[in-house]
Amino acid sequence: MNSIDDVVASIKAHKPQGRPAEMRAAFAALVGPQPAAEDVAIGPAGGLAVGSGPTLLWFHGGGFVFGAPETHVALARAIAAAGVRVVLPRYRLAPEHPWPAMLDDALAAIDAVPGPVMIGGDSAGGQLALCAARRRTVRGVAVLSPNTDRTGASRTRKPLSARDLMNDDAGDAALAREAFGDRPGDDPDVSPWRSDLSGIAALHIEVGTEEVLLGDSLLLAEAAVLAGVPTALHMTPGLFHLAALWPDAVPGAAAQLARLGAFARDAAG
Repeated sequence: MNSIDDVVASIKAHKPQGRPAEMRAAFAALVGPQPAAEDVAIGPAGGLAVGSGPTLLWFHGGGFVFGAPETHVALARAIAAAGVRVVLPRYRLAPEHPWPAMLDDALAAIDAVPGPVMIGGDSAGGQLALCAARRRTVRGVAVLSPNTDRTGASRTRKPLSARDLMNDDAGDAALAREAFGDRPGDDPDVSPWRSDLSGIAALHIEVGTEEVLLGDSLLLAEAAVLAGVPTALHMTPGLFHLAALWPDAVPGAAAQLARLGAFARDAAG
């Protein structure tokens, strides 16, 4: 896509809704054609990789119901431009495979990389990275607009639902029910900002100011700082949820991904 107008038109034309298969097809159409990537054997089901340098495992978003490595290659390439190899592991999706199936797959992917590795993800993939980081030693965690709060503590989910082009509170909650069922909102996997974050070596958070999940990032950043985690939070004015899926078309999106890539490169030591 060549412009923000193209992106907005695609979002309006391909809203993920209906059955899971329909949502997956709509999301793939929404993001549009992706660049080529290398097939890699990692975790239970493999994945895709782009770039060269230290490895950053990046878990794709999509509410744990849709999305795939194939929908996130443009985003991954923009991160990789900072000098890292971005690997997009494939993980099982709900409702066919509810939580913790995707967490088990993420941990298997981390275990497949020798030594500590950087991990990250966008939206639900950022939530997945945060949950995995509590269970494995990693060099750093880089997240883009992560889901972190299902307790109702966030003050932006409902107010920004009418302004966020890609997300709204009701739809986000419906996806969470598919993945987590009746798990309570204060479960540390369901709301990672309430978990013990002290074992994270370093954390970088990117979010837009027009996002339903802006409050999720604010809660996460505060909790991480209070836990003693070196934390950076960057809020880009005007960006909607996952605008970075179109780094060449949405102003400000490429800069988000460049900062995430630089963090991952520097965290590698």
